[in-house]
Amino acid sequence: MTASFPERLLSGYQAFVGDRLVRERERYEALAEKGQSPEIMIIGCCDSRVSPEVIFDASPGEMFVVRNVANLVPPYEPNGEYHGTSAALEFAVQALKIKHIVVLGHARCGGIRAFADEAEPLSPGDFIGKWMSLIAPAAERAGPPSGDRAAYLAKLELASIENSLRNLMTFPCIRVLVEKGRLALHGAYFGVATGTLLLRDPDSGEFHPAPGAPLGRRPLPHCL
Repeated sequence: MTASFPERLLSGYQAFVGDRLVRERERYEALAEKGQSPEIMIIGCCDSRVSPEVIFDASPGEMFVVRNVANLVPPYEPNGEYHGTSAALEFAVQALKIKHIVVLGHARCGGIRAFADEAEPLSPGDFIGKWMSLIAPAAERAGPPSGDRAAYLAKLELASIENSLRNLMTFPCIRVLVEKGRLALHGAYFGVATGTLLLRDPDSGEFHPAPGAPLGRRPLPHCL
């Protein structure tokens, strides 16, 4: 028996057609006619709670977004294997000529937790385990787990963003453009519970709240 298309998606599409499409029809028509020309690429997590378009209140065509488990960037490895994230980077940098790449991590990341807990494979393929092995260098730099589990996971989440930024610089075309000042790399970290966005200082490597971020009363970032 063929399953019916999800009703939630149908109702959402109908709302889109009746509201946003009406308000932004000219924008959609221009995007269809002229193509996309975003200046910003976001590398985010598959987590359904962390939608870059929602967090940054983006309009259609403003951001080129690629999402994977734990918002990871693999190192440059042109070995003939399948590289979805690397392919997206190649298109964004070489074809779209984007000016900014943002690695957007987030609190309470399931992929990071799976790595830290050395979780059992979910299937014989262990695709998550193999993918998450990319953050091993970040875990080494973060150091051994502390007594505060939440603080350690947050530390590892931030270290993983740093590791992805390092891996971005292993792509020759990205390194050249960064060194020429034509492309900028950024790190950001979103608190699911609070909505707080932390931005990485490129000089110190530290993360600080973005202007206008709701800080709350608790210390950052492990409470996010």
